[in-house]
Amino acid sequence: MMGFLSLLARNRLALAGLVVMVLVVLLALVTPLLPLADPDVTNTGDRFLPPFSEGALLGTDHLGRDLLSRLMWGTRLSLAVGFAAAVIAAVLGAAVGIVAGYYGGRTDNLIMRGVDMLMAFPYILLALAIVAALGPGLLNALIAVAAVNIPFFARNIRGITVGIAHKEFVDAAKLAGMGNGRIILTEILPNVIPVIVIAMSTTVGWMILETAGLSFLGLGSQPPQADLGSMLGEARSALITNPHTSVVPGVMILVIVMAINLLGDGVRDALDPRLRSGALTRPMASTTVRREGPVPEAQGDAVLDLRDLQTQFHVKDRVYRAVGGVSLGVKPGECLGIIGESGSGKSVTALSVMGLVASPPGVITGGAVHYKGQDLVGAPYETLRDLRGREVSYIFQDPLATLHPLYKVGDQLVEAIRVHHRVPDKEARQKALGLLKDVRIPNAESRMDSYPHEMSGGMRQRVGIAMSLANDPEVIIADEPTTALDVTVQAQILSLLDTLRREKRLAIVFITHDFGVVAQLCDRVAVMYAGRIVEEGPTQAVLDAPAHPYTARLIACVPELGEGKRQLHAIPGLPPAVNDLPPGCAFAPRCDKAEPACKRGEIALEGTARRRVRCIHPETELEAAQ
Repeated sequence: MMGFLSLLARNRLALAGLVVMVLVVLLALVTPLLPLADPDVTNTGDRFLPPFSEGALLGTDHLGRDLLSRLMWGTRLSLAVGFAAAVIAAVLGAAVGIVAGYYGGRTDNLIMRGVDMLMAFPYILLALAIVAALGPGLLNALIAVAAVNIPFFARNIRGITVGIAHKEFVDAAKLAGMGNGRIILTEILPNVIPVIVIAMSTTVGWMILETAGLSFLGLGSQPPQADLGSMLGEARSALITNPHTSVVPGVMILVIVMAINLLGDGVRDALDPRLRSGALTRPMASTTVRREGPVPEAQGDAVLDLRDLQTQFHVKDRVYRAVGGVSLGVKPGECLGIIGESGSGKSVTALSVMGLVASPPGVITGGAVHYKGQDLVGAPYETLRDLRGREVSYIFQDPLATLHPLYKVGDQLVEAIRVHHRVPDKEARQKALGLLKDVRIPNAESRMDSYPHEMSGGMRQRVGIAMSLANDPEVIIADEPTTALDVTVQAQILSLLDTLRREKRLAIVFITHDFGVVAQLCDRVAVMYAGRIVEEGPTQAVLDAPAHPYTARLIACVPELGEGKRQLHAIPGLPPAVNDLPPGCAFAPRCDKAEPACKRGEIALEGTARRRVRCIHPETELEAAQ
């Protein structure tokens, strides 16, 4: 609850709406306790008294009734009707939507066609028709307002339920023998409650307005009972001569509806899991840079050279040091593997190269990324945009998520080409076709017109590789591109990347957590742990004689064909939280060879030009292991 309130408080407009609504609701609740005049007592001798008159702070109406008293009681009634209508519409609409979305088929078609028929009528006309059938009255107006809003909730909740009903946890509940009713209550409903709350928070204002509209027309609250709409309706004849009688209830309606809408927007942002991380704002076009100190110089002849790169995530008062000073480089025609457990900083390092870490909350706080001698950290967005996809391209882990589901793969390849090269559409399509053939896609001509969902996982990954090659880049960063593929397809993708690397002299940075993949493809390997490189060297040398205990434990976790009797050793414990790293070696709490000196001070990455290790007692002498 406190987390929700803190997120809500970050939206100042929503906080203002909350404060106003709390004050209005408190006034409505204490109205019976206040020394107010009877709102229904008439006194024609004191009709149309102006505001601040003696005994009538806000004046009187055409029958001499106290406007302050009628405003307080009318606000109380309007709020009660609006919130009651919202609850009724949300409960009934959610029930209809969940049933339709869960059962699907004919049940879904029958229910949703009925909902479509209701939504075909304008809301206010449908409400007028219902009140006309039931007769004037506040209760009937409440029923009408709730009824016309049920389709809105039903359609929203049905859409969410359709997506949830086919999730694995729902299938698991069915396999466990749970009935449909129990599954809906225990599996579906908890996942749609946030959507229901968000929808309610954004529609209460509409319902108060709709109720006021019906009362304004004489179909809601009946004399002498007062609500905000009926007060406006009774005062319309004196709008010119005595405007205060209309302004008083009109301002209250404006204040309530604006406060509810602002609060509703804040509730939506605070409850939406996609908006809760980092900040409630759209990420910037490139990663924010707050670099202090001198810019490290590039070293060697690497086409891509990272020097002491540091990337952090600032979430409220916490700082997560995802990348804590990474230095590595890759030469043309070389493949560098980056390996480590999940959360070690591999992907953040890769995204930091071209400023793709979402900001907020991501911030590059130090170091440099040199591409052909040019520092990309802090470079203008136009420079980064020109280099992205043309000089440095990415292959992501899940092509189904990165390829646009509504566009054919051929059109997406053509777009990738024409973003950087002003070529005719026909020429771009010919090049796209050639790219599909280069990545060994059979029947490439027909596959140009396929959508991503019509292709297998291996085919989609080949399309992703083709897209990364569309503009003849110098560097390809492959972020676990084979993780979701079966072993046969994985071997084909690795062979394809190796062939393309040799043919086109590509520099490849290959991110993985599989030493088997590293052994098959990579010339050199860098092992990451807790945001830092702990060992780097030629792949075969590292595999044959690992120097860092973490590297040795990772290799010990890999099964070997024909070695069924070899015991696999899991690494005890968990990686440390990068917002609370221990002093000294971050791996020390999990290392069975740790000494007191390992937990004190900074441990540097040291060694020779070919191999380096971040350990004061390496398991292998580096000179002997090269």
